[in-house]
Amino acid sequence: MKTNFFSNLYILLLLIALPEMVFSQSADFTIQDVKFESQGITLAGSILEPKKILAAVVIVHGSDPVKRELDFAKRLAKEGIAVLTYDKRGVGESGGVYVGPSVGTNNIDTTNLNLLAQDANAAVKTFQTYLKDKKTPIGLVGFSQAGWIIPIAASKNPQIEFMVLFSCPTITTLEQLRFQFYTNGNNSFWENHTEADAIEHTRNDPDRYQFSATDPKTYLNTLSIPGLWLFGEKDIQIPVKLCIEQLNTLKAQGKPFEYTSFPKLGHNTSSSNDTAPIDTAVQWIKQKALNIKKSKSSK
Repeated sequence: MKTNFFSNLYILLLLIALPEMVFSQSADFTIQDVKFESQGITLAGSILEPKKILAAVVIVHGSDPVKRELDFAKRLAKEGIAVLTYDKRGVGESGGVYVGPSVGTNNIDTTNLNLLAQDANAAVKTFQTYLKDKKTPIGLVGFSQAGWIIPIAASKNPQIEFMVLFSCPTITTLEQLRFQFYTNGNNSFWENHTEADAIEHTRNDPDRYQFSATDPKTYLNTLSIPGLWLFGEKDIQIPVKLCIEQLNTLKAQGKPFEYTSFPKLGHNTSSSNDTAPIDTAVQWIKQKALNIKKSKSSK
């Protein structure tokens, strides 16, 4: 009786003392908190490691002040995709300053987008060091504003071998703002406007902000890694048809880029109750990772 008491007490104290990562050992994946340096500040995040890793991704944020995307990361980890997700600089446990507001010159000017791309690359470097199998393909997965950040990061980092972009623009930052101001947050916008009308305004409306535009195509033109874009056709943040038009131009030039659009969805392709976009992304990542591994093993 006395022995059982002390034995149970020991187990209880051990459970209290063990880190969160151990509690996940019997599940599909483990979670471990990490910290890493980027441009003079410390970023804080979490690594989710499945029992059998098929691929690995770093999650890149949209424009909002977002902490690590654990719910999204867990959905990927359950499918065998290892994930590093971190608090955006100036948010949560990460150091630095979050540059806002969400719509404005300082949030999407070239300096800030390049800084966020450097953060993503620092995360990739950290993840590469952490992964036991150094042959595991690493990609970037991001949302919205990440459409400008990911191409910048990938163009400067040969460790990035694929990319998945949810509701991400292929147009310039100034063009995106023109469209966003035109739709003005009206969820019924597409009931009263045509695609041709939207494209006309996006290309020709006067700019409310004066700053140097970032064009993702500048960086996409330098890339030869596979990419997948997932769009919601009811999006009122980016003009989907124009973005697809520009992707088709890149595809015609031989770029290994693909896209899928969902007629009933808006800008929230990664967080909708409709799981089709994430399911599509997961299967695509698994297939591309397998192809990359086969390519590496044949060399």
